[in-house]
Amino acid sequence: MPDEYLDFRSDTVTRPTPQMRAAMAEALVGDDVFGEDPTTNRLQNRLAEVLGKEAAVYVPSGTMSNLIGVRLHCKPGDEMICEAGCHILNFEQAGYAQLSGVAARPVEGEHGVMRVEQLEGLVRPDDAHYVRTRLVSLENTHNRGGGRIQPYATVEAICRWAHAAGLRAHLDGARLFNAVVATGIEAPRWAQHFDTVSVCFSKGLGAPVGSALAGPRDLIAEAARHRKVLGGGMRQAGVIAAGALYALEHHVDRLADDHANAQRLAEGIGQIGELQLDPETVDTNLVFFRVASAWGTAPEFSQQLRRRGLLMLATGPTKLRAVTHLDVTSGDVDRAIAMLKDVARTGR
Repeated sequence: MPDEYLDFRSDTVTRPTPQMRAAMAEALVGDDVFGEDPTTNRLQNRLAEVLGKEAAVYVPSGTMSNLIGVRLHCKPGDEMICEAGCHILNFEQAGYAQLSGVAARPVEGEHGVMRVEQLEGLVRPDDAHYVRTRLVSLENTHNRGGGRIQPYATVEAICRWAHAAGLRAHLDGARLFNAVVATGIEAPRWAQHFDTVSVCFSKGLGAPVGSALAGPRDLIAEAARHRKVLGGGMRQAGVIAAGALYALEHHVDRLADDHANAQRLAEGIGQIGELQLDPETVDTNLVFFRVASAWGTAPEFSQQLRRRGLLMLATGPTKLRAVTHLDVTSGDVDRAIAMLKDVARTGR
């Protein structure tokens, strides 16, 4: 097996840059549970400013951030409307149900995008036989939708509908800054439609640890209480918060490089006859493609790539995912395309 790999499995595999490591090593720290860690406080204040929200709270993971977001808006026995392929529903152990007693009502979108017309009539009647519909959750960009950006007009319409219906709106914005960079629509314009917004620092932004939840000051104060009971209260958290702050200040604009590399990869894959992909479906840094059934399965294809030094994730019997990120160069993309061609054409 190769000594080194090109790792396209996720944008979570990045390593801190030397400048980020220096910022982490030099971070001023205090006890964050007491609210006394200056670096964590700077990060939270800065993110709130970037999103146009009153406050934010730093948490260890996006799973925790989303869970807290749901808990803020829903009591046990309440219901959340979400897209059927969303991360909260599929990849977070249904924590909303396990730990919060919240039901989910999935709606099948197109590439992760629901239409407001699909939601009309979904609010449960005020009747003791039913759960109470309390929340609409959106994901932008949408992972299983292929990194698709939610159309801004759709986001605006869904959130307007939700608030008119007496519901709250939560955004799983783990990759929100990818949408910001790709569309040129600033973060506050996206965030203004939502009561709470979760963002991740350890995906495209390249920090080693953490996410944050932003929203109104009173809700975020309550969020800090939920963080504590879920085991997310950290002490000298400034060491890792410094990495997240550095990423927020220095790594947003460079996401455009990841998007360009994803397009380069998609165009290369699109020219391999044994693989199926439409490059125009690639909005940001996620590239999904299929292996022709005559070749074999996606897990088999992934294993052959690994033997050549390329890591990509099989996400189904015939489907693979490749993600461009901070540690992937255009040269790496060209090498990956060559390996993909080799596996596709030489067989198992």
